[in-house]
Amino acid sequence: MRAIPTGQGYGSISPELVAPDRPYFQHVTGEAAIIHQKTPTHQAMWQILKFAENSKPDMLLERKPMEDRQHSPLSWSLTMLRKVGSSAELNVAVADIRDHYQFAHLAFLVVRLANQADAHPFYCTTYPEEWTSFYLDRNYFEIDPVIELSRTGFLPVDWSNLDRRSVRTRGFFKEAASFDIGRHGLTVPIRGPGGERSLFSVTSNLPRADWRKLRTSSNHDLQILSHYVHEKALSVWGLRTSGGYRKLSGREQECLQLLANGLVSKRIAARLQISESAVRLYLKLAKRKLDAATIYQAIARASFLEIIQA
Repeated sequence: MRAIPTGQGYGSISPELVAPDRPYFQHVTGEAAIIHQKTPTHQAMWQILKFAENSKPDMLLERKPMEDRQHSPLSWSLTMLRKVGSSAELNVAVADIRDHYQFAHLAFLVVRLANQADAHPFYCTTYPEEWTSFYLDRNYFEIDPVIELSRTGFLPVDWSNLDRRSVRTRGFFKEAASFDIGRHGLTVPIRGPGGERSLFSVTSNLPRADWRKLRTSSNHDLQILSHYVHEKALSVWGLRTSGGYRKLSGREQECLQLLANGLVSKRIAARLQISESAVRLYLKLAKRKLDAATIYQAIARASFLEIIQA
């Protein structure tokens, strides 16, 4: 999330530190987070749809069985996140996950809290603090093309697809690169059941071809991780209490677990000796009971609630 200027840290809003000449900012303990919403453009929507063409769910979820992935980056990362009980521990976990996947940086920002407009009080990131100050001094939220992604869909967006036609935007990315934010990046928008919205981003300095390989190999993991971090962050920050979801039936739980293990609907049907349409129905019901907008969010939330193991 190159455009979100958050250094390592977290905290709550300190209204007394809000600069009077910068009404779109609110200061966060030790750092600053941004308040800005933009109306999604047709260009942004087209970019997301274009990415979706190469991101079919069955293809993304075609993974090795769980028993062969006990030490996979995703399994390792979720195990670490389950142990997190405070904001400080979340910061450490985020940095460790970044290193485990060999990204340059990893960032999570709450763009909007449930039923609260224009509020960005919490974040967790590995971005350098120097970039945060530089960003705020220049009010770069006005030309930041990443913020609006929280309003344009659910699919990951590669930064190479962001609109950089304006001179100011190109200059913005050039300056971000000078702070070693990362030459490449990917952002996953997250929408929670209460209307909260977040952004989860990773960056890389690898050559373009190697970045594409890393992006492709980690895409499935990042979509689950983004939602899990969202749940964990809101929990440790006291912004949501878990346990308010409807209980899943045995079949719904089985289908969701097998999907998390990497089986597609056809193989789940064969494993459980039921029809493929029944599998899809169970997954749809599980997603609805978990208040999930996507199947990735359902997997992450079920894992967070320890209904399944992912």
